[in-house]
Amino acid sequence: MAKNDWKDRLGVVYSTNPAYNYQDAAENEEPDTLVPAAQQLRIKMERAGRKGKTVTIVTGFVGTDNDLKELGKMLKTKLSTGGSAKDGEIILQGDVRPAVKELLHKAGYSQTKG
Repeated sequence: MAKNDWKDRLGVVYSTNPAYNYQDAAENEEPDTLVPAAQQLRIKMERAGRKGKTVTIVTGFVGTDNDLKELGKMLKTKLSTGGSAKDGEIILQGDVRPAVKELLHKAGYSQTKG
């Protein structure tokens, strides 16, 4: 079934064009992935809201979701740890900040802070 629900088009008032096809602007906007040297990644450790478990979070990635997931998979594989990559963040189990920074530098991400 086509996405033609009027609730999704509340911002559009009227169109006189009979061939008008409403497209949501948010569904097509995915930023291009910057080259690793241009990425400004931040690495931090967090415990709050995670039942006392320590996690390492990598933020600041600019690019597609697939590229973010590939980077997360590479980090999880090299560090032999669990984690996830979603919403522009890579979350890794444990406090692995020094190892993450070293792996990112080897992969060409020169502007990492943390």
